[in-house]
Amino acid sequence: MFFDSHTHLGSKQFAQDLPAVLERARAAGVSRMVAPATDLTNARELLAMAEKEPDVRVAVGIHPCDVDSVSGEAWIDELRELARHPKVCAIGEIGLDYFHAPPDGFTLEQWRAHQATVLTAQLELAAQARLNVILHNRESWEDLTALVLPFSDHLRGVFHCYTGTFEQARPLLDRGHLISFTGIVSFKNPGAMADTARVVPAEGYMIETDAPYLAPVPHRGKRCEPAYVADTARAIAALRGETPETVAADTTRNALAFFRGWD
Repeated sequence: MFFDSHTHLGSKQFAQDLPAVLERARAAGVSRMVAPATDLTNARELLAMAEKEPDVRVAVGIHPCDVDSVSGEAWIDELRELARHPKVCAIGEIGLDYFHAPPDGFTLEQWRAHQATVLTAQLELAAQARLNVILHNRESWEDLTALVLPFSDHLRGVFHCYTGTFEQARPLLDRGHLISFTGIVSFKNPGAMADTARVVPAEGYMIETDAPYLAPVPHRGKRCEPAYVADTARAIAALRGETPETVAADTTRNALAFFRGWD
């Protein structure tokens, strides 16, 4: 059975047919799904949905592209309260994003500083709550790892949608962190991530869809769904010379150990 460790079930792209999306995932053998939030409103909506779905858990957090939605200190208290919900399995999606331009009212320097402030506050909360974290990186690798690695004795992170080399990942894996692969690994030219997926230790990675984005082959160009995590598993199995069942078992075991609240 497959574990989709990162699927944006709160996306507007699923607003009209989420029940059918979930049923297709279950029919494809996806037994567990983690839905990461992007902001506080999204977190509350996801928790209300997850209360009705036994195979869905939620990560609560402020995405780096949405940190303009918070200021002051009240937001971290609200996030701390949300993190106590029994359906919360991690803090996320959090991190740094240097790809997108700053929103109105921020210079580039101010925007990056605010992202770092919000990320650090969430890492501190995760450590206090004994929750692991789902991490977003886009053109921010050195700054992100510099902020995360000091927390390695208190929490683990999964660097989601990993596209880097194994040498980049090795220091993180050595500290107990994980990387996660999306459908990009199935593309014709997946870049360095193919070699990384081939050699990463079985205990060092998870799989995800990042739905509704990054649909794997043979669905590329379409809306991604959690059911397609099975196709990503098959692509990784081919790279590793393993069966899809082995990839499913390894990544499910890793996810169960990483996320809170699963039995």
